[in-house]
Amino acid sequence: MKSIQTISLNCTVMQSEGNIVSDMDGEKVMMSVSNGKYYNLGVMGGEIWEMVQSATTVKAVVDHLMSIYEVEKNVCENEVLSFLNVLYKEDLIQVQGEVHS
Repeated sequence: MKSIQTISLNCTVMQSEGNIVSDMDGEKVMMSVSNGKYYNLGVMGGEIWEMVQSATTVKAVVDHLMSIYEVEKNVCENEVLSFLNVLYKEDLIQVQGEVHS
């Protein structure tokens, strides 16, 4: 697990390799081959996971979700950043850009 760091909206994120993902009743579940853990990403987390299959900015993820769902911008930003920070700490995503300790 990585040390505590924070991802910003300007970071570019992308899935790390070595994860097995399956759809179970509309929710994404994943097993990390590298750390041997299982994760339930849920519906929204699964949608975010799909969006970071290739390199994309956190801001683009937020903008996409806001175009689909009725949510306040600051709430969407905070939730997406929180979710991505958990994925990053578990080595499930790669991050480029402004990561702060």
